[in-house]
Amino acid sequence: MKCYIGIDLGSTTTKAVLMDENAEILGRGITNSRSNYDTAASVAKQEARLGARLTLFRRGISDLTKIAGIDDLMTDLELSIRHQQFLEQLQDLHDTCVSHVKNNDGAVVEALAEIFNRIGAESTAMFVRGAERKSDFFRDIAGGRVMKLSEEIGKQSGVGFDTLLNLYDKSIIDVENRPPEAGLSEKFRAGLHRLLANSPELSIDETAAQKALSLALDAELEEEYVVGTGYGRVTLPFPKEHIRSEILCHGLGAHLMYPETRTVLDIGGQDTKAIQVDGAGIVENFQMNDRCAAGCGRYLGYIADEMNMGLHELGPMALKATKTVRINSTCTVFAGAELRDRLALGEKREDILAGLHRAIVLRAMSIISRSGGVADQFTFTGGVANNGAAVKELKKLVVENYGDVIINIDPESIYTGALGAAEFARRAVIN
Repeated sequence: MKCYIGIDLGSTTTKAVLMDENAEILGRGITNSRSNYDTAASVAKQEARLGARLTLFRRGISDLTKIAGIDDLMTDLELSIRHQQFLEQLQDLHDTCVSHVKNNDGAVVEALAEIFNRIGAESTAMFVRGAERKSDFFRDIAGGRVMKLSEEIGKQSGVGFDTLLNLYDKSIIDVENRPPEAGLSEKFRAGLHRLLANSPELSIDETAAQKALSLALDAELEEEYVVGTGYGRVTLPFPKEHIRSEILCHGLGAHLMYPETRTVLDIGGQDTKAIQVDGAGIVENFQMNDRCAAGCGRYLGYIADEMNMGLHELGPMALKATKTVRINSTCTVFAGAELRDRLALGEKREDILAGLHRAIVLRAMSIISRSGGVADQFTFTGGVANNGAAVKELKKLVVENYGDVIINIDPESIYTGALGAAEFARRAVIN
């Protein structure tokens, strides 16, 4: 099967989309961006290929059953595989931390064993249908628990918190750069067997199901053409003709998601882009923020660090606000000082965050205005499109300034750039 891949190497996350000759998306992949951009691109592509296997298996097993339970089965199968990958990386992180212990200090080694055993035992509940995880990234899931347990277990064992945390810091990047690859077929088969054994109501013949799985796993996913885009695209080992700008890819990607799109706003980790496209998704005009990171995902990350919160926690907390505190600066240099001043004056964190989100969106609205304003339909893309507080402010300001236009926000909006890149890859061959 010929496949076309788009890779969006962002400053915070790297995304990949794999599509077939008919422009159908087979798989998506996402990972943290790293200083080693080649590795980030490779991991995102690997994740997209795993997604493609799941898609092919779903197509095959759909011929065996039409019952509603097929959705739950596919969800559970993916969660089973993700859990096994998590446990493998957790063991790798444990082993790597131990390798950095000076003089093989027994107390430190025992403390590490307790920390990682606890995380492993807890992880089962995180990879079941309906469970809420703060993040899907290994670093975020494991890192938060390592930090909390290091403080607790460190006190009990007499091992310093800083000692345990430094071991984690020394190890995590190496572990992230070697995600588990081996044994994927075995994970699929074992997971499917376990799920069918525990779900007799599905009434699926396991032999037939395993045969469908074999066809999905054995299908050759031939990379016909790859296109790279994003903040780190110049670092990708691609020929010049395999690189496309973020503007073009987000414009085309938004058009593929919503063909009636005419205005696109992308708030990514490093910059904000307002794009005007025609009926074919071709860019007619655009504006970007300057080199400053104000109002971007990186700015939100800085605020999260200042408030000792996770990036994913900012939006939900801002939605709890009872008022919106006026924020005068969206500059990362001055925002920390203003944030501390507001807290010192007794303002609530949620009200401050509501003001910060409004300030970010106001800046984005200014960029949109310079690009030509909002035309129906309007599509919001990028990682910040998953932030409920930012979406709330954006909808309010768009209606106030441009009236009742259709605002599109796709659940997979973070993949918009990679989707556009994948379509450019497909067109390079098909056309």
